[in-house]
Amino acid sequence: MILGLETSCDETAAALVTDDARIVSNVVSSQAELHARYGGVVPEIASRRHLELVVPVVREALTEADASLDDVTRVAVTRGPGLIGALLVGLSAAKAIAWARRLPLIAVDHLHGHVASLFLEPDAAEPPFLCLLASGGHTLLLDVRDHSGFRVLGTTLDDAAGEAFDKGARLLGLGYPGGAEIDRLAREGDAEAYDFPVARVPGLDFSFSGLKTALLYKVRELPPEELATRRADLAASYQRAIVTALLGRTSEAAKQIGAERIAVVGGVAANSELRVGLPGAFLAPLPLCTDNAAMIASAGRFLEGIPYPRYLALDAYASLAA
Repeated sequence: MILGLETSCDETAAALVTDDARIVSNVVSSQAELHARYGGVVPEIASRRHLELVVPVVREALTEADASLDDVTRVAVTRGPGLIGALLVGLSAAKAIAWARRLPLIAVDHLHGHVASLFLEPDAAEPPFLCLLASGGHTLLLDVRDHSGFRVLGTTLDDAAGEAFDKGARLLGLGYPGGAEIDRLAREGDAEAYDFPVARVPGLDFSFSGLKTALLYKVRELPPEELATRRADLAASYQRAIVTALLGRTSEAAKQIGAERIAVVGGVAANSELRVGLPGAFLAPLPLCTDNAAMIASAGRFLEGIPYPRYLALDAYASLAA
């Protein structure tokens, strides 16, 4: 079995996955309530909380699987991108476990992990396919030709889709995480009430900063009493603009590369309107949309491990450019 660890943002996660893609355990401890008072993730607070949780979460994953470290053949861990302090906690824990057991360590790119969430049983998807990866920190269109990686076709020029949801929720006075709050409120509103802009940028890239600014101006225009009555309409219209941008670019990319199948992963993949808008697509199961360690272990199945003890000098990276 592969022991996976994930600490790239505000979820402390550990999982055990078999070589034949079966999830034996998948434990996630979310910090959402801890960061809700700030309206977003505070990196220093997240890192300190990971320090408190990483060992208990690993123990819980082993208990849930009725296993011990004797059953683990290798350790997979998120190396980046993400919050550097948070990543270092998971990477240090993974190094310690692998070193103590003389096991190989597999360094996994977080984005590859999201794609690899589709390779797990009971409904594993097989490449090739076009993948829309939309989360709080990333929005990408990926050409997935095999299990070991992907080619980036388009990305966001500014905010990620999930970030746009969170910032929009803050403008509307909603809670955190913003995507779930807007999705919930949007069901009560009229998505045609406001005509928010959908950016058209060159190639297959995305842009959400103009949309966020449009919502800001609209919120400022409305008197407090009217804002309270129109909040659901604003949420529905704002969500419709984000989803329209995602669907439009995904359709263009599919035509450009001749993709016959489309997949969607990442936290935004849990959005109800996006899921309805892509009938027939491979959709990551809801428990695997947000950050988790099963997806990291899944990616580890297709990557070469670093043998003991060469990984002790391995470092994390915060951004895609690293």
